[in-house]
Amino acid sequence: MDCVDSFIANLEYSRTMFFPGRAKRLAPVNNVVSLILQVAHGDCRACRGIHMCTARSTRKQKAEPVNRISSWLPTVITSRTRTIAWIYLAAQILLVGTGGLVRLTGSGLGCPTWPRCTADSFVNTPEMGIHGVIEFGNRVLGIALGLLAIVAFLSVVRLRRSRPDLFRLALFAGLGIPAQAVIGGVSVLMDLNPYVVGFHFVISVLLVALCTVFIYRIYTGNGPRARVVPVRVVVLAHATSTIVFVTILVGILTTGSGPHAGDADAPRNGLDSEFLQHIHSWPAYLTLILTLALLVVSLRQRLPILGWVTLLLAVEVMQVLGGLLQANLGLPPFLVGLHMVLACALAAAMTAVILYLKAPIATVSTVSEAVRHEVPLSR
Repeated sequence: MDCVDSFIANLEYSRTMFFPGRAKRLAPVNNVVSLILQVAHGDCRACRGIHMCTARSTRKQKAEPVNRISSWLPTVITSRTRTIAWIYLAAQILLVGTGGLVRLTGSGLGCPTWPRCTADSFVNTPEMGIHGVIEFGNRVLGIALGLLAIVAFLSVVRLRRSRPDLFRLALFAGLGIPAQAVIGGVSVLMDLNPYVVGFHFVISVLLVALCTVFIYRIYTGNGPRARVVPVRVVVLAHATSTIVFVTILVGILTTGSGPHAGDADAPRNGLDSEFLQHIHSWPAYLTLILTLALLVVSLRQRLPILGWVTLLLAVEVMQVLGGLLQANLGLPPFLVGLHMVLACALAAAMTAVILYLKAPIATVSTVSEAVRHEVPLSR
């Protein structure tokens, strides 16, 4: 470089002029000064080597925290993974309960805007009273659920090659949570439009079903599966699931026409609430009948879905009793909220029944059983 060469030349001239007898003795000094200047300007092989080593060291230092975090993440399914999955499902259902509390206490507009709680604050203020506390508390629980979704995703992220099914399920369920937050925000901005609020509940039900599939896959693996029940049972189970979904949809319309709007000034859908209660009961009773038929067939043939069908029937009985009590007691808020939570439990139980119509090939006990049930292979 020009500045380095000029400095060395001046130093050489000064040395020969003022210290003519010490030229050889001062030569090492010149060499050291030259090397220092060249390193400073990056103009020599040594300095380039130093810079390369420094860059590698810096990259290594930056990578160390990432590698350390990655080493904590599981590479196989463990009891911790199963625990996280169950907590994830429970939290999804719990958030439906707290959302029901917001609605049933008239706190739907406790935070009158979104994403802020007020025009000037992300949190509730004392002037907003108990309604602000309830609505803001529900939003905080939504954030907590989002953090739990991240934990669930991290618990399977290193399994993305060996278990892509778990990776996708955790990813989709996790993305559903911010989507839910946006839909909830839109419902607030639209003054709790009953159709937007109903759609908000439908997404919650779908997320519960997705978390149920996540748990099922954690326990059963990702290998080929075989149907372990007769075809007629498959048809009956899917018919039941369809009626369950219809029951939930009609229930949403019924709630949207009733008194629990989430705010005194919130609009209703304008439908006849009393008539819808009767309409809502028809698919509910049909679901109960179909589930009883599933139970009888499962008992007679000792099918592997027996336990899940029994759980489904138990949830349905509680739902029917709760619905009858609601209608006869004037829709008390506690029973309405319990009915909402049980609707999500119903969706989870129904999803489990559908999933357990098949089992991994390794668990199908004999070839004759597969032949007897006309079992096809699938994934």
